[in-house]
Amino acid sequence: MFDFLTAAAAASADAPPAWLGWLPIVGMIAIFWFLIIRPQMKQQKAHREKIGGLKKGDQVVTSGGIVGKVTRVDDTYADVEIAQGVKVKVVKHTIGDIVLPGGTPAND
Repeated sequence: MFDFLTAAAAASADAPPAWLGWLPIVGMIAIFWFLIIRPQMKQQKAHREKIGGLKKGDQVVTSGGIVGKVTRVDDTYADVEIAQGVKVKVVKHTIGDIVLPGGTPAND
């Protein structure tokens, strides 16, 4: 019995370096970064730039699906006319997309 324990202890002396155990974890983090996190950050940056360029007269689609025309824009809010004489105040960051004149939203 003691021979078995000493043989097992001797076999573990030839173990690979400890950094090899971390290699799969580092690889998974790199895969998550390049496939999930980095593209999401690019989308967020593009959305911020698009909303930053919002101006009066743009036709927009909110995240809730309301389509309307921007009548006034300030730093935080935008007034959107959703029907003739019906205006709603929306938070700028809830605007999902800007519709091209005479077209459909780019994300449809």
